[in-house]
Amino acid sequence: QVQLAESGGGLVQAGDSLRLSCTASGRTFSSYTMGWFRQTPGKEREFVATINWSGTSISYADSVKDRFTISRDNAKNAVYLQMNSLKPEDTANYFCVAKQTNGMWRSPGATDYWGKGTMVTVSS
Repeated sequence: QVQLAESGGGLVQAGDSLRLSCTASGRTFSSYTMGWFRQTPGKEREFVATINWSGTSISYADSVKDRFTISRDNAKNAVYLQMNSLKPEDTANYFCVAKQTNGMWRSPGATDYWGKGTMVTVSS
């Protein structure tokens, strides 16, 4: 079992930056691909970014590419999402996720573990 705890959400203005953090516990963190999904009310959860255990393979959704950066620190069992040039359409509940694989995935249904989420609100 893997427990994931997000932090760093909040209310910002369009164009601002925000950094989300996620701390994992329970299993060998370095053997998991980690990532972030997000969800707005009335919509399904959508893929944002994933990073494999070594950081050598990273994937982004087209909507966040060139604005968001995912990274991880295996020594701290942590994964981060640096979000720059935020837009109102980035407003969502952001979930930290984990999957016991060295590959990438984009389907919410393929995710092994979910955090409880942290809310990001971007005002125009």
